[in-house]
Amino acid sequence: MPGKPIVILGVFVADTAYRAARQPRMGETILGNSFVLGPGGKGSNQSVAAGRLGGDVTIITRLGRDAFAEMARSTWAGAGVKSAVTETPESYTGAAYIFIEEATGNNAIIISPGAAALISVEDIEANAALIRSAGVFITQLEQPMPAAQRALEIARQAGVTTILNPAPAAQLPDAIFSLCDWMTPNETEAEELTGIKVSTVDDARRAADALLARGVGGVIVTLGEKGALLHTATRSEHVGPVKAGPVVETTGAGDAFNGGFAVGLSRGLDPLDAVRFASAVAGISVTRPGTAPSMPSLAEVEAILAQGR
Repeated sequence: MPGKPIVILGVFVADTAYRAARQPRMGETILGNSFVLGPGGKGSNQSVAAGRLGGDVTIITRLGRDAFAEMARSTWAGAGVKSAVTETPESYTGAAYIFIEEATGNNAIIISPGAAALISVEDIEANAALIRSAGVFITQLEQPMPAAQRALEIARQAGVTTILNPAPAAQLPDAIFSLCDWMTPNETEAEELTGIKVSTVDDARRAADALLARGVGGVIVTLGEKGALLHTATRSEHVGPVKAGPVVETTGAGDAFNGGFAVGLSRGLDPLDAVRFASAVAGISVTRPGTAPSMPSLAEVEAILAQGR
């Protein structure tokens, strides 16, 4: 069963991923070890993750009219994701530069969102009925903030469960915190939002408390190889990482987690079980290269969870 509908507001970009021993210094040219062109963008990746898990998913976004837009539509179709796209031929479909450090799989990213940077409050109003029809609504910070805030307002007023993945890290308007049933920062984003450096689970608890004090309903701090922390006013649970094999690339891990968490909530799982489910999705994704291509199927996630790993 796909569960309640999931609506995701976000960005598609074409990922251009370069692997090398290190990043070049300014003015320097170095040889890389590999190059891959593939689909990316946080909203799109989260949509693909949720779609591959059998979720009933629709993405709201803008695309240009070009080869990268065709890649977007093909990617979504392959994952069973529906789309509400505003075509923007005067702009371009976005692209991202991703450097991947060969030895660790860690990454550094530059995003040029193109048409998606033009996502407006008017676009959100045009899709208000779609947002209201959702069981779960999720957005991030790659599109303009006013659009994200308006979409969260519409979802919250309709009783839709709202998730804000505050990525990439940015300062948020005060009004946005109370619109979030769930906020899902990683360590860096939690520090950016609270000023509290997050190195340990206890640090994550302090940062989560600061977000609760600003009006957030519940916080999931993703902690990379240390797992994730679920923190609300009444519970605080650390969930260890799910290890599915050697780490190849971490670029899509956060998006895998958020897509999995949305699917878990859409199916009525207790939030802690939804975090465990999401951790398994992320744990599998990091064993594969790429972002959208690394997202696992529901059968793979269920198999890992059944092993208790």
